[in-house]
Amino acid sequence: MAKNTKRRVARLETVEPVGARVLISKDKDKKETKGGIHLPDKIEIPTITGRIVAVSSQVEADEDFPINRYDKVLFNPKHAIPVDFEGDNRLFVVPVEDVVAVFRKHP
Repeated sequence: MAKNTKRRVARLETVEPVGARVLISKDKDKKETKGGIHLPDKIEIPTITGRIVAVSSQVEADEDFPINRYDKVLFNPKHAIPVDFEGDNRLFVVPVEDVVAVFRKHP
Protein backbone atom coordinates (compact mmCIF):
# COMPACT_ATOMS: atom_id res chain seq x y z
CA MET A 1 0.00 0.00 0.00
CA ALA A 2 1.41 3.41 -0.94
CA LYS A 3 1.78 5.99 1.76
CA ASN A 4 -0.14 9.19 1.40
CA THR A 5 2.57 11.85 1.47
CA LYS A 6 0.22 14.83 1.37
CA ARG A 7 -0.16 16.57 4.67
CA ARG A 8 -3.53 17.81 5.72
CA VAL A 9 -3.49 21.40 6.85
CA ALA A 10 -5.91 22.31 9.60
CA ARG A 11 -8.01 25.32 8.69
CA LEU A 12 -8.30 28.04 11.26
CA GLU A 13 -11.89 28.97 11.99
CA THR A 14 -11.22 32.02 14.16
CA VAL A 15 -8.36 34.01 15.58
CA GLU A 16 -8.84 35.46 19.04
CA PRO A 17 -6.26 37.88 20.39
CA VAL A 18 -5.15 37.35 23.99
CA GLY A 19 -3.86 39.85 26.50
CA ALA A 20 -4.13 43.54 25.70
CA ARG A 21 -4.36 43.00 21.92
CA VAL A 22 -6.78 43.42 19.04
CA LEU A 23 -7.03 41.78 15.63
CA ILE A 24 -7.03 44.30 12.77
CA SER A 25 -7.79 43.81 9.10
CA LYS A 26 -5.44 46.33 7.48
CA ASP A 27 -6.85 48.52 4.71
CA LYS A 28 -5.34 48.06 1.28
CA ASP A 29 -2.49 50.33 0.32
CA LYS A 30 -3.65 53.17 -1.89
CA LYS A 31 -2.89 53.29 -5.61
CA GLU A 32 -4.22 56.83 -5.99
CA THR A 33 -3.49 60.10 -4.20
CA LYS A 34 -6.24 62.20 -2.62
CA GLY A 35 -5.95 64.53 -5.60
CA GLY A 36 -6.81 61.67 -7.98
CA ILE A 37 -3.36 60.98 -9.38
CA HIS A 38 -2.97 57.27 -10.20
CA LEU A 39 0.32 55.80 -9.03
CA PRO A 40 2.39 53.22 -10.94
CA ASP A 41 2.02 49.61 -9.76
CA LYS A 42 5.41 49.67 -8.03
CA ILE A 43 4.53 52.70 -5.89
CA GLU A 44 2.00 52.54 -3.07
CA ILE A 45 1.06 54.88 -0.27
CA PRO A 46 1.49 52.84 2.92
CA THR A 47 -1.67 52.68 4.97
CA ILE A 48 -1.82 52.14 8.69
CA THR A 49 -5.58 52.11 9.00
CA GLY A 50 -7.86 49.14 9.29
CA ARG A 51 -10.94 47.59 10.88
CA ILE A 52 -11.09 45.83 14.22
CA VAL A 53 -11.96 42.19 13.55
CA ALA A 54 -11.71 40.91 17.13
CA VAL A 55 -11.00 42.33 20.58
CA SER A 56 -9.47 40.31 23.42
CA SER A 57 -11.58 39.81 26.51
CA GLN A 58 -9.08 41.88 28.51
CA VAL A 59 -9.52 44.90 26.21
CA GLU A 60 -13.26 44.40 26.02
CA ALA A 61 -13.56 44.53 29.84
CA ASP A 62 -11.32 47.60 30.21
CA GLU A 63 -13.26 50.88 30.04
CA ASP A 64 -10.03 52.78 29.27
CA PHE A 65 -10.06 51.31 25.74
CA PRO A 66 -13.18 52.45 23.82
CA ILE A 67 -12.52 50.02 20.99
CA ASN A 68 -15.23 47.82 19.51
CA ARG A 69 -15.42 45.24 16.78
CA TYR A 70 -15.75 46.82 13.29
CA ASP A 71 -14.28 50.19 14.38
CA LYS A 72 -12.00 51.85 11.86
CA VAL A 73 -8.70 52.63 13.55
CA LEU A 74 -5.31 54.20 12.96
CA PHE A 75 -2.50 52.05 14.32
CA ASN A 76 1.27 51.99 14.65
CA PRO A 77 2.44 48.91 12.70
CA LYS A 78 5.79 48.66 14.52
CA HIS A 79 4.65 45.85 16.86
CA ALA A 80 1.94 44.39 14.62
CA ILE A 81 2.21 40.63 14.14
CA PRO A 82 0.92 39.34 10.79
CA VAL A 83 -1.50 36.41 10.82
CA ASP A 84 -0.72 34.39 7.71
CA PHE A 85 -3.16 31.52 7.50
CA GLU A 86 -4.73 32.42 4.17
CA GLY A 87 -3.24 33.56 0.88
CA ASP A 88 -3.70 37.34 0.67
CA ASN A 89 -4.73 37.92 4.24
CA ARG A 90 -4.14 41.33 5.78
CA LEU A 91 -4.80 40.43 9.42
CA PHE A 92 -2.55 41.68 12.20
CA VAL A 93 -2.50 41.13 15.96
CA VAL A 94 -1.75 44.56 17.42
CA PRO A 95 -1.10 45.60 21.02
CA VAL A 96 -3.93 47.89 22.08
CA GLU A 97 -1.37 50.57 23.01
CA ASP A 98 -0.47 50.79 19.31
CA VAL A 99 -4.04 51.75 18.34
CA VAL A 100 -3.64 55.51 18.30
CA ALA A 101 -7.04 56.69 17.03
CA VAL A 102 -10.57 55.47 16.40
CA PHE A 103 -12.59 57.02 13.56
CA ARG A 104 -16.16 57.83 14.68
CA LYS A 105 -19.14 59.26 12.84
CA HIS A 106 -21.15 61.70 14.86
CA PRO A 107 -24.91 61.97 14.25
